[in-house]
Amino acid sequence: MKHGAVVLIGLALALCALAAPIAGAQTPGKVYRIGYLSISPGEHERDARDCPKVGSPYWQSLVAGLRDFGYAQGHNLVLECRWTDDRDDRAAPLAAELVNLKPDLLIANGTWQVRGAKQATDTIPIVMVGVIDPVGRRLVASLARPGGNVTGLTDTLVEIEAKRLQLLKEAAPDVSRVAVLQRKGRMLDWMEQMQAAALTLGLKLQSYPAGGPEDLPETFAAILRAREEALYVVPTGIWEMGETPRRLVDFANAHKLPSTYQSRQFVELGGLMSYCVDEVAIRRRIGAYVDKILKGASPGDLPVEQPTKFNLVVNLRTAAALGLALPPTILMLADEVIH
Repeated sequence: MKHGAVVLIGLALALCALAAPIAGAQTPGKVYRIGYLSISPGEHERDARDCPKVGSPYWQSLVAGLRDFGYAQGHNLVLECRWTDDRDDRAAPLAAELVNLKPDLLIANGTWQVRGAKQATDTIPIVMVGVIDPVGRRLVASLARPGGNVTGLTDTLVEIEAKRLQLLKEAAPDVSRVAVLQRKGRMLDWMEQMQAAALTLGLKLQSYPAGGPEDLPETFAAILRAREEALYVVPTGIWEMGETPRRLVDFANAHKLPSTYQSRQFVELGGLMSYCVDEVAIRRRIGAYVDKILKGASPGDLPVEQPTKFNLVVNLRTAAALGLALPPTILMLADEVIH
């Protein structure tokens, strides 16, 4: 073979090597197993491993985030899912069930799910999501250096809950009494700060704890007896399950209560407004943590990420039905206005 031909063949091989996709995290031929623990998959159809086949936008975002880094179900990834169905006592045994499957990593969505995962293992990495104040809840040592086997992404912040209260007051300036619907048995570490924010806004907050959807009729009756003037729904996964969003929105609107919620779906159903972190974007970021850990990073050394993007959604039809003229400042700030 002539020298020129050898050079050309060598150059061609080098160019092919450069053009080939870089797997990055993946060990050739390895199939990664990830356990996922959360509250509920909703009404979505599930596969043989109890994971949604299509799922909610949140689930789709999680799957897309994993795919961004080369992890795809049916190719090099197996996802195993378990659901507590909002029974906190099920978190630890279900986490132990996932641990027995010997996953490379666990993803835990929600405070009780993370606690259950921590109880089940102190060696398998855990990526958390959907958790408020993970330091205060003793899930990590600090945001900068979480330590242990847990890291991930925080959910809503105390500051944006105070902002949500402020936006409610701007939308309904005549309101002075606000019913705060929260989950019974869940201590609000930040309620003191919320009360301080309310004081500056000229609002009086009254807490109404409910154990679950079954308690709502009694809770609604108590709110009406007290003649509350607005409804503030504290973020928690249980309020997004089944028909509960519709029940909350219908109650508020039927009794002319300006209302603020934890996510867009309530506003789509007719709620007045929501102000929250971009949950879809947060769940897509899970893939970055998974990739770093599967490449060998220690979760205890990966800083916990706080949300940076927030969405304000308002419903003009509901505002009109409540006799509210939303100020231009809110309409300018809104990421989406439903007409």
